[in-house]
Amino acid sequence: METVENEKSWYVLHTYSGYENKVKMNLESRAQSMNMENHIFRVVVPEEEEVEIKDGEEKKKVHKTFPGYVLVEMIMSDESWYVVRNTPGVTGFVGSHGAGSKPAPLLPDEIEWILKRMGMSTRIHDTNFEKGESVTITEGAFNNLSGIVEEVDSEKGKLKVLIEMFGRETIAELDYDQVDKI
Repeated sequence: METVENEKSWYVLHTYSGYENKVKMNLESRAQSMNMENHIFRVVVPEEEEVEIKDGEEKKKVHKTFPGYVLVEMIMSDESWYVVRNTPGVTGFVGSHGAGSKPAPLLPDEIEWILKRMGMSTRIHDTNFEKGESVTITEGAFNNLSGIVEEVDSEKGKLKVLIEMFGRETIAELDYDQVDKI
């Protein structure tokens, strides 16, 4: 007997190589058009930015960390599973044994490692921050200081927070999981 999970987990999709970004766009669009935003949350193409020095010039180059794979954060249900696996460019779930079996999700340590390498947080959808909101910094060099949110980058899970130090205002760039709302 299969159980349906009621919590968000990360799954790995296998795609045609070179179609990772197209699959991301297709899946995000299908999630919206098929009213699955409460089941399919984030779609991530694992990428890393490399700095290459060529002819004395620094050039930034983005390359796929896992070519042919896309990560999706979702609540596994019959409906969400159907929508994802029938998205154009998706050839299947990694960790599924075929014959209609649901795949195994990534372990929390695995997804945390991947997202951190990309400069993203695992807590992105746990909290929504807004510009002008007051927050307390919970870790890092500015621990226990309070500030005002100046900018929100929900894609990367980062905030720019205006804090006062030594009588001067300064901006601190922080991850979502480094602050709490006041």
